[in-house]
Amino acid sequence: MTAPRRLPISVCLIAGNEAQRIRRALESIAAWTSEIVVVLNDDVNDGTDKIAGSFGAKTFREPWAGFIAQKNSVAAKAGQPWILNLDADEAVSPELRDEIFRGFAAHSGSCAAFSFPRCTFYLGRWIRHGDWYPDRCIRLWQRGRGQWAGVDPHAKLVIDGRILRLQNDLQHFSNDSVNAHIQKIIPFTDEFVRQHAHGHPGLQISGLAIRPVWRFVRAYFFRLGFLDGWQGCYIAWLNAFSTASKYAKLREAGLKEHRGP
Repeated sequence: MTAPRRLPISVCLIAGNEAQRIRRALESIAAWTSEIVVVLNDDVNDGTDKIAGSFGAKTFREPWAGFIAQKNSVAAKAGQPWILNLDADEAVSPELRDEIFRGFAAHSGSCAAFSFPRCTFYLGRWIRHGDWYPDRCIRLWQRGRGQWAGVDPHAKLVIDGRILRLQNDLQHFSNDSVNAHIQKIIPFTDEFVRQHAHGHPGLQISGLAIRPVWRFVRAYFFRLGFLDGWQGCYIAWLNAFSTASKYAKLREAGLKEHRGP
């Protein structure tokens, strides 16, 4: 489909050093949206700003304030009636783009937002089962009718009004390697400990003994992760390991607190 016009959408991104990935995201939306706004961390030095500028993006630099604050900051700078939030490792598929055009033609006056599934490309394969799919997210909304909330690093968009469900995928290119995936576990588990440092000890023990096993069984068997080949098996195991690591770190923090300096 050749887009007949530009939709009244501001595409909003936050980014660090993303020169290796952001071009694909911008290429997927540049021809059919009306504005691109990018908020960069103030220490970006790999040319991400130049790539964004080559697509006509309005770029800003701000100190890192967390995912929620940063996403609200870039959304506040949007000038169009609708906002589409993208991450640098995502892209709007042609099929989703076409469905957005149809959705605007039929429903833009009667809904506050659109949601759509997100499909991750992982180690050579699109993951369509397990805990990672459909991973439905709300990313396209009327300006003034959505606000990012939640607890960092898990930002959640809160919408005031009706949400229309689209069926085609937002594409996600998250982890380029096993090492990259494993390295992401550390900051997420550290944040979990920070938020739950005074949790009940019984919860910590169940988190170590029961929750990791359940995470694997649920993802691999009940949510059909085995249909995604060896990648689906590894994702299920790593999600289980991540869960066990969170509660192990929580126990570790409790021991340190009990012993003192």
